[in-house]
Amino acid sequence: MPLPVFEFGNFRLDSGRFELLRESRALKIERKPMELLLLLVEANGRLVTRTEIAKKLWDSEVFVDTEHGINTAVRKIRLALRDDPETPLFIQTVTGMGYRFIAPVTTQPAPAPEPAPIEESTATIAPPSTSTEPVLLPFPSSSQPARPPRRRRDIALAFVAALSLVFLMLTLGPHPFADRLLHRNPQPTITSVAVLPLDNLSGDPSQEYFADGMTDELITMLAKNSALRITSRTSVMQYKAAHRPLPEIARALGVDGILEGSVSRSSDRVHLTLQLIRADTDTHVWAESYERDSSDVALPEEAARAIAKRLNSEVAVAVPTRYVNPAAHDDYLRGHYLWTVGRNKESSVYFRKAVELQPDYAAGWAGLAEYLFLEAMYTGQNPAQNLADAEVAARKAVELDDSLAHGHVVFGAALLFDHWNAAGALRELDRATELEPQYGQALHLKAKILCALNRFDEANEAQEQSTAANAFEHPGARAEIFNCTRQFKAAIQDGLLRLRDFPASADVLGELSAAYAWNGQLKEAGSMRLRQLAAEGVQELTKAADKAYAEGGYPAVIKAEIEFLENPVRIRDTSPVDLAELHAEIGQPEEAVRLLNKAADEHSPKLPFRINSPDFDSLHNDPRFRAIAQRVGLPYEPPPSKN
Repeated sequence: MPLPVFEFGNFRLDSGRFELLRESRALKIERKPMELLLLLVEANGRLVTRTEIAKKLWDSEVFVDTEHGINTAVRKIRLALRDDPETPLFIQTVTGMGYRFIAPVTTQPAPAPEPAPIEESTATIAPPSTSTEPVLLPFPSSSQPARPPRRRRDIALAFVAALSLVFLMLTLGPHPFADRLLHRNPQPTITSVAVLPLDNLSGDPSQEYFADGMTDELITMLAKNSALRITSRTSVMQYKAAHRPLPEIARALGVDGILEGSVSRSSDRVHLTLQLIRADTDTHVWAESYERDSSDVALPEEAARAIAKRLNSEVAVAVPTRYVNPAAHDDYLRGHYLWTVGRNKESSVYFRKAVELQPDYAAGWAGLAEYLFLEAMYTGQNPAQNLADAEVAARKAVELDDSLAHGHVVFGAALLFDHWNAAGALRELDRATELEPQYGQALHLKAKILCALNRFDEANEAQEQSTAANAFEHPGARAEIFNCTRQFKAAIQDGLLRLRDFPASADVLGELSAAYAWNGQLKEAGSMRLRQLAAEGVQELTKAADKAYAEGGYPAVIKAEIEFLENPVRIRDTSPVDLAELHAEIGQPEEAVRLLNKAADEHSPKLPFRINSPDFDSLHNDPRFRAIAQRVGLPYEPPPSKN
């Protein structure tokens, strides 16, 4: 029976073809969101509970992962439909219950297949008769002209050829057309892969950095050399040595395939073993073992290309492979490992060693630039010099290797932080995501810049893409952009959702505290602020804030923070932008303006992002504030609240 076609708005949902179109143009939407959209549309306005969704679309034994999966699928549907959750046209959220499709839907039957044409015949058909006698169709008589013998032979040969072709299609090999004719259920193509952390089989714990580095390079090379969607490093590292069932991990990460393996390195040899697993069936798709000289730094790229070829997902790569000094590469891997575990000062030592050993090593320069930007952003010490040095390193990375996405991200940061050139920064970030479409860090930075430019719809879209690519590295990012666009209720909703998976994330707790405060819910804001400070681990401040909250509530907590940060021992490591926000929050505009001017004079890298903070909305009519915003080159009109 043909499956129906649903029409709503300017969309057409063809359930038989499993296709969503907008004005006759097919939209790219993943399998789970498509299945959920069909479920909601077919419900014909009925509330579909989260329990029903989980039961029909996910296995019941993975309920915790299902919660996140449902939320992700709904967000992707809304992105495809361009549906605002605050004022929905299509999908209405019934808080705590489920979802309802609210748009009028017209159901069209699927077009019936056209009947096969009937070949003309020399036989004649008798006209309809009202007689009860049987109607006899005349056969050709001997008086009728005979068919030419050659034509008969041609028809016979064509008939035999057609039968032979059908026979071959039905019997030889796994052919898509044969699958359809025989109602087979071929396995879907693998379009997304998570690379699990490689096991270190060197027998030496000090080689852990090498195993993690090889994992990172496999992720990067797969993203660069294939059309696959590759899960970010931060997302997969939580499964390091987890030993959980692979289908369960795949469901949690929303991927079709899992790449796992091990690596060992001796003094002069590297042994790498990899296997690709199809997630839904837990079966092997591909496996390979590599034995190489330890100086062979191209091994991750070789493996990535082999995987892409096996999955028919290769992309044309015109950039030739560059020579990398093995010793420089090893220093880079050490630096990158230290950076990812938060030992930033130590990481810079190895990044510097890498570029000293090989001055044309682009990845080493990009790593060094990122470290210098962090120093300028968060230490408060000599930001101008750190920014200048970071720009030199970032520019070298891009000049040396235009195909290095990380290089374009750090160079975009240089244009923004060192020159307040937002347009130039966006161009570099677009280049980075052109090279690596799932580059979550680049998409998040782009969202922050767009928000600072008051381009709020674009900012929300960029952050949606960033969170879909990597929800683990910066779990509070979605709430951060909601806060920036004054969607405080949406920020609270998203923050509470993330808090289920990241209960001790200072990132999430900080955005929740801010959203509650800007929404006028000071009790909740104070509670989240105390949890945030505890998560950050500054015990002296946490103790002072707890006492202040008990005595004076949320405003007292802010005053305790100001007193703590303005201590002469700490003031030199504190950004004036941070202090300006705190003073503005408790109604001290003069001090806030003074600190913002100080930040502009010091060229604080935080200023472009924070000048449009809701804390400064009360200052937008102050000509001194407008002058600061104009120096930064950003709009100073507050965005309208969307609450």
